[in-house]
Amino acid sequence: RAAWPAAELDRLAAARPRGAHQPIVLGVTARAAGLTPLDAAHVAAYESVTGPTTAAVRLLGLDPFSVGAVLARLAPELDAVAERAALAAARAATEGLQALPAASAPLLDIHAEQHAAWPVRLFAS
Repeated sequence: RAAWPAAELDRLAAARPRGAHQPIVLGVTARAAGLTPLDAAHVAAYESVTGPTTAAVRLLGLDPFSVGAVLARLAPELDAVAERAALAAARAATEGLQALPAASAPLLDIHAEQHAAWPVRLFAS
């Protein structure tokens, strides 16, 4: 909200003072920042791999340059995922939510919910 002040972000924060689900926050923030749906899909795709790799570097002591090289090699695949996601979102706007693909990693969401209930956090953000 500090980077892109927007009434939508303020309303979301007021409605969900403990925080909203990440895809909702990303979508509202992307709109506030003036991003296109494809831009937002790129953000989501890259965030989905850079968050875990950053954690792996910290927790496992991996070489950050080697991890960066892996991420660079993944760029074409992440771009393709973002393009498919943006196309699916466009179809959903006219065909309904059933047009969205169901490819996901539900265990990540389940573990995030469990982690939110822990008395300590692995990382402070």
